[in-house]
Amino acid sequence: MTESKKSHVETITLEQVPDSEKKSWPAIAFIWAGNVICVPALMIGSMVSAGLDFKSSILAMFIGYGIVVALMMLIAAQSAETGRPTTVAVSRALGDRGSQLTLSLIVAVSMIGWYAYQTIVCASSFCTLMQTGFGLAFPEWLACILWGTLMLITAFYGIGLTNVLNVISVPLLFVFLVYGVSIALGDGGAAALSAYQPAGDGGMMVGITISVGGFISGAATCGDYNRYSKDGKSAALSCLFGVIPAGVGALACGAVLSICSGDSDITAMFANVGLPVAGMLVLILATWTTNVGNAYSAGIAVVNIFKMKDDKRAIVTAVCGVIGILLSLGGIVYYFVDFLSALSYLITPICAVLIADYWILGRGKSEGWEPFPGVNWLGIIAWICGALATYFDKFLIPELVGIAVTIVIYWILCTVVKNPKYNPFAGETVHKRSMV
Repeated sequence: MTESKKSHVETITLEQVPDSEKKSWPAIAFIWAGNVICVPALMIGSMVSAGLDFKSSILAMFIGYGIVVALMMLIAAQSAETGRPTTVAVSRALGDRGSQLTLSLIVAVSMIGWYAYQTIVCASSFCTLMQTGFGLAFPEWLACILWGTLMLITAFYGIGLTNVLNVISVPLLFVFLVYGVSIALGDGGAAALSAYQPAGDGGMMVGITISVGGFISGAATCGDYNRYSKDGKSAALSCLFGVIPAGVGALACGAVLSICSGDSDITAMFANVGLPVAGMLVLILATWTTNVGNAYSAGIAVVNIFKMKDDKRAIVTAVCGVIGILLSLGGIVYYFVDFLSALSYLITPICAVLIADYWILGRGKSEGWEPFPGVNWLGIIAWICGALATYFDKFLIPELVGIAVTIVIYWILCTVVKNPKYNPFAGETVHKRSMV
């Protein structure tokens, strides 16, 4: 009975993933593809194209997601080599307690917020489809509870059921999106796309920032899934081929739909052309594959905050999902743009300090990695400086400036501070370990 339960409900949370549980890179890539193909991605693509012409929008999307994936590949490789989720992997860069009070807290709040947002978008679109396609007035609050609960079930069981969901859903979503874009390009849509000039003046930097903010949480939480990768190379491949094609493709679809039809909601468009069932399938699958990751990562983050036992992950995930459902009833959708900006400013430099800690100062040696007790104030200071640089930069790409500032400051602090009480790389033992 015990073995049966273990085979269905994932119980590995903060501890190292054993080799017997490792998965192939295509399996993890499908999970990432399912995460980036979602209804909000279509809206983000629409937001990017609101301030740029179509070609410039595509360039901004590639640069933005390129930044995210570059961070993901390094963080994912570390998690694969150590077998730990990101919230644990960063526990040397920020300290064991520091990671709980910074990354884990930010991830928990943001992932629950994303879960709430995705749930209300799904519920609202579902109700619209029921009304326009079938003439049924379905209560939005009931739709939030219904779909929020169903999506939560998959996250409760963990990576096994999530992988099955994405292997089935991703190819279907790809077909639906291609078909939807082909409809939008018909009847003069292609001409409208080629002649399009944005009404807004957002510019390239704004477009890149929006693109980064749209999936920067993926970089911060990629270790949650990639700890199951067989090695660092496998982890990097899963991020590259799981995110770039599907992610940029979804953003581009949002831009095309917005420009050609004036509506970035693909589900509404399907309903308008007499295919409400197809629209409903797109809505459900796109939201489901993404929202599972939101609840899953929130659960891991909360387990780390309170240092719970690994087998509590499932029930904690359920609690996080319920909170998200309740928040969806309160209209978190209205704070979407500010939420994206906050994620970009806060999460990007945390990813940078983790990379500086493991790959530069730690030389990528998994055997020399171990958590730093308490708070690593050097990492915290570097993170704060990077966040401020990201926020105040108005001339270059803010995320790249924040990454550079964070890495340089952390390296300088670890070089200057020699006291092992504050520096995980100071002292004879740590120094010898980092030189192995």
